[in-house]
Amino acid sequence: MREEEIAQFKKLLLSIRERLVGKVDFMQEEALKKSRQDASGDLSNVPIHMADVGTDNYERDLMIELIQSGEQGLRDIDIALEKIEEGTFGICEICRKKINKERMRAVPSASLCIDCQREEEVDNVTK
Repeated sequence: MREEEIAQFKKLLLSIRERLVGKVDFMQEEALKKSRQDASGDLSNVPIHMADVGTDNYERDLMIELIQSGEQGLRDIDIALEKIEEGTFGICEICRKKINKERMRAVPSASLCIDCQREEEVDNVTK
């Protein structure tokens, strides 16, 4: 890969990372918010409906999953940035062949070529 292409990928990765950090931070703040009763300022001791409690729990669980996914995305981007510094960016971790540029444009933090990625996914499904 040419130096200007690598510089473009680095710029793209840093841009994606910046947006993702903001989203993860926002989601963490949302997940840590107080209960619906506390957030609304309701000081009464009237019990909250069980459906509301279930909805709150579901939303919190979903938010935690999204946070974990975002954090994994950040780790993948950081690894890709390290590979740029090491000179191994765009090389498949399994077969050691160059990763197709179209794949790198679609998934700049990709660590596997499309064939090895497919094989990994098939292996994960059959396990």
